[in-house]
Amino acid sequence: MADTRNIEIEVLRYRPEQEEAPVLQSYTVPFTDDMSVLQGLQYIKDYLDGTLSFRWSCRMAICGSCGMMIDGVPKLSCKTFLREFYPGKVRVEALAHFPIERDLVIDANDFIGKLESIKPYIIPKEPRTLEQGEYLQTPAQLEQFLQFSGCINCMLCYAACPQYGLDSKFTGPGILALLHRYNADSRDGARDERMELVHTEEGVWSCTAVGYCSEVCPKGVDPANAVNQNKTASAMDYFLRFVMPKGGAK
Repeated sequence: MADTRNIEIEVLRYRPEQEEAPVLQSYTVPFTDDMSVLQGLQYIKDYLDGTLSFRWSCRMAICGSCGMMIDGVPKLSCKTFLREFYPGKVRVEALAHFPIERDLVIDANDFIGKLESIKPYIIPKEPRTLEQGEYLQTPAQLEQFLQFSGCINCMLCYAACPQYGLDSKFTGPGILALLHRYNADSRDGARDERMELVHTEEGVWSCTAVGYCSEVCPKGVDPANAVNQNKTASAMDYFLRFVMPKGGAK
């Protein structure tokens, strides 16, 4: 049998019906080397304190729902192991820069609203019937957006983004990366519409180029790179409107 050791998990609790502000609560949890932080929280809920609230679903770093601040760093709790912190303790808190609903559960309405605003789906350049077949794409065209299609909406990049922490009106790294994913897709025809958001003060020009968003991304999406590419596209659109006033960059 695997060796079992004990580790202290310090959880930032917030129960609005009984607390005015979040408070820390510690639990001693037995663990083995293959146990994740998420499994540690599940042990607490199952055996020590059934009132603990947190989000999770797949446990495979795919759904993006178990994002938390783990020792001050935005991480997926299913992909972070308790052994990394032993023999010390580990502190778990709700994602930074978001309102806390309860314990480790944040209010994601602002993120969802921003996600909907970019129309995160392909809008064809022109109608196509079933008889005409599928939309074809070359490997080179796929490569233009493939990296940015890996986003799982975990919001870790928002917890890492100092600009979003200062001003929640900023569209933010993850959404701008997804926006770029669709704008760079050869099958999509809604670039000009999405660029209206990119050009705004809350768009790419609010980014201060810290780059921490890309460091914490669990899927290697590199949202900072997407933001920089959008800055270039926005600048080109601005200058090209003087040369091509009726259409701008295509």
